[in-house]
Amino acid sequence: MTPLVVGNWKMHGTLAEASALAREVLNGGRKIAGVDLALAPPFTALSTVAAITRDSALALAAQNVHWEMRGAFTGEVSPEMVRELGCRYAIIGHSERRHIFHESDDIVAKKVAAAGAAGLQPILCIGETLDERQADKTEAVVSRQLKTALKGLGKDVIKIVSIAYEPVWAIGTGHNATPEQVEAVHRQVRGLLRELWQESAAADCRILYGGSVKPENAAELAAVPEVNGFLVGGASLKADSFLSIARACRPH
Repeated sequence: MTPLVVGNWKMHGTLAEASALAREVLNGGRKIAGVDLALAPPFTALSTVAAITRDSALALAAQNVHWEMRGAFTGEVSPEMVRELGCRYAIIGHSERRHIFHESDDIVAKKVAAAGAAGLQPILCIGETLDERQADKTEAVVSRQLKTALKGLGKDVIKIVSIAYEPVWAIGTGHNATPEQVEAVHRQVRGLLRELWQESAAADCRILYGGSVKPENAAELAAVPEVNGFLVGGASLKADSFLSIARACRPH
């Protein structure tokens, strides 16, 4: 399958900065064949980046969405709204949403369903904390998060979901997951997908890795079985580093 590399800019970037970075990624990305690229700027910059990437292969992603299409939800943004701006993907259940903003598994599940219903391709994030890994609960946590989020999804949504494994303990902490640790979880996820879905749908689902990916470790991680791309945080804020990571995912 074609690898997917997503740059999550988080809460970074004025309009001028977002515009400059998007143009650099767009120009450099044209030289990278065999990899799907997407950018997830802040909500304030979505329109600006959409205008730059329109009619190109560089896709747009929302960093988050609400589970309703409209209503009295001050400060929230709906799947329909970001879809109208040109977003193809929506990141759902990012570790910062779960652990800083206390989004539950059930809330994440509602957001995945809503994003799919609006025509967005959900990127579902899952992963364990350091305490959970040290207590040997990784498998149980990943299974619970995945099964809750995907339960009851229609076939149309299943076809467009990607999974991003992001161990919370390896994000911005200086700790890195080993290729062996990443492979173990990604194989578990693929097995769970086979339990939940038909074989064809499970085989086509992209499983991304999202734990402090950098140019220095991208090639090693990209070679891990069942790693079908990356969800990139801090390293996506510089075009050179993001594009270097994307190049590491090119099929050999």
